[in-house]
Amino acid sequence: MSSTRPATLAQWLAHIEQQHPQAIAMGLERVREVAQRMGLERPARHCIVVGGTNGKGSTVAFIEAIARAAGWKVGAYTSPHLLAYNERVRIDAADADDATLLAGFNAVEDARGDTPLTYFEYGTLCALWVFAQAQLDLAVLEVGLGGRLDAVNIIDADVSVITTVDIDHADWLGNDRESIGAEKAGIIRGWKPVILGEIDPPSSVLRRAYVLGANAIRFGSDFFAEPIDSERWRWRDVSFRIELPQPALWAPIQRNNAATAIAALRALDRPVPRAAWAQGVAQAQVAGRLQRFQRGEVEVLVDVGHNPQAATALAAALKAQRVAGRTLAVYAALADKDAQGVVQALQAQVDAWYLAGLEGARGQSAAQLRARLHGTGAAQAALADDVLAALDAALAQATAGDRVLVFGSFHTVADALPSLCSAG
Repeated sequence: MSSTRPATLAQWLAHIEQQHPQAIAMGLERVREVAQRMGLERPARHCIVVGGTNGKGSTVAFIEAIARAAGWKVGAYTSPHLLAYNERVRIDAADADDATLLAGFNAVEDARGDTPLTYFEYGTLCALWVFAQAQLDLAVLEVGLGGRLDAVNIIDADVSVITTVDIDHADWLGNDRESIGAEKAGIIRGWKPVILGEIDPPSSVLRRAYVLGANAIRFGSDFFAEPIDSERWRWRDVSFRIELPQPALWAPIQRNNAATAIAALRALDRPVPRAAWAQGVAQAQVAGRLQRFQRGEVEVLVDVGHNPQAATALAAALKAQRVAGRTLAVYAALADKDAQGVVQALQAQVDAWYLAGLEGARGQSAAQLRARLHGTGAAQAALADDVLAALDAALAQATAGDRVLVFGSFHTVADALPSLCSAG
């Protein structure tokens, strides 16, 4: 059988896409059974699981950077990727190489037998196996979808994090914050800390923590992020306070994500040198979160935000960092997203809209997207077949002092990044 297995990472990724009849199949029985065969109960000495609607990737990046500054060996598992699958599995801030991932996928296949696994389940088991071989001090695992039935939830974390709860993936998680909160709260463990990254989480989350006897540590109630000036802010709780530099991830919401990450690491109750908090906050980076490029005298920003809550945070960032000229927005969205809610959240900060099509089963054309945006500031937007064409059109109209925002999904950013990076 081994001779017929895929030989390259690209072949493996094509293979695992075909191994389950559904792209998403919620439930833990299959993946837990294979994990037990692989002996994957504990991927690291300590483990933090990060769920939530928005801010997961940034929060993981802050936890990872601070823990590394403290001298720990750290693995991080995130999804989706932007340019290469290897981005999903990091050890000490380095993407896993192809050979490491091939070994992981082969280990999954050795244990799987006849058990069908989805693409995400394969990837999660591979990452856990890679981490288990690496003898990590800390594994930070990002939930893919929801929480309760997500493959990452086979791991009993020392600390759980729920960044925010808002409407997204309604077909799978429910149509209101309470229903979605109940799914997110599935990562909470009895008598273990759960960090809540917003001051007003759904009551379903708090109720779950109470029932399990989990210590719910809430932003704005149990820990605080207080601005000092343009350069500094203060993190504090009842027993600890520290002044910190502003995050390199510069949107205002990133201070909340950094604060949540600090709370998660403090809940581990392991010593962290005081300098490591500041170093990690200042150095954490993650692609596609208001990432900046310069095109002559025009600034280009790219952001993966794809739901109204993310768009609201994006609007606050644009308002906080005003430019001399106009803001031109290139927007492409998957067909199952609340495009109207996204545009409404941002339209006060945008002077002109350029809509682009996205390919794939969940994609839509620019014309289909515009048809869903009647009554918004993008109702008369210019249309382009793809993201690069829309970006070119926006740049052609931009003059010195303008900025161009490219956003709407991971797919949108992935389509734009190679061109922006290669052009410097």
